[in-house]
Amino acid sequence: MNRTTRFVLSTLVVVVLVAALGFIYASPYIVLNRVKRAADARDAQTVNQYVDFPALRASLKEQVTGLLTRRVDIQKSGNPLAIIGAMIGAAVVGPLVDSYATPDGVAAILNGIPPRGNFGEQPPRANDVPLAHSPPAPAPGAPTAQDTPQPAPQPSSPEAPKQPPMTTARYRGLNTFVVTYQHGAGDARYSAIFQRDGLVSWKLVAVDLNG
Repeated sequence: MNRTTRFVLSTLVVVVLVAALGFIYASPYIVLNRVKRAADARDAQTVNQYVDFPALRASLKEQVTGLLTRRVDIQKSGNPLAIIGAMIGAAVVGPLVDSYATPDGVAAILNGIPPRGNFGEQPPRANDVPLAHSPPAPAPGAPTAQDTPQPAPQPSSPEAPKQPPMTTARYRGLNTFVVTYQHGAGDARYSAIFQRDGLVSWKLVAVDLNG
């Protein structure tokens, strides 16, 4: 083997190694994109590949219970009826967790709509928000949108965010990847937590409603 051949082989090895390391580093970002697209499409089979539902369910139960507990602590010196309401909310943690430990719930979590611990709360379903379509071009001589009275704007759903959340994603250690969501500077943050599942595969395992 001559010097040129050895140089070419060494270069190929370095290129392959760098590409492999780059792919390993980028793997949680790739998984995040895949699971979000699958959840938005309510592709349960694909979502199941990237979500550890037992772990997510346990995390949701712990986080929502903690959320309600903090709410009671804040309201102890306030209206007793508010405290009773928070205690009733604690009794419905199970149904709330059940509703969020689903493809609908995963889609909500990855789109900036976390559980808030409200009575009867459920994540929005795929058909709750219709897809936007471009309006057809007006026929010649037809009145335009400026000439036609427009209906008053309808209030947005309280469950849907007014704008896409600000999102940051980063490693938290070698095997943990955290995606943090916040709608505005004054809004509470929350995080979706992914855990490494093999060399390049990751699974959503938890949420952190404290950010």
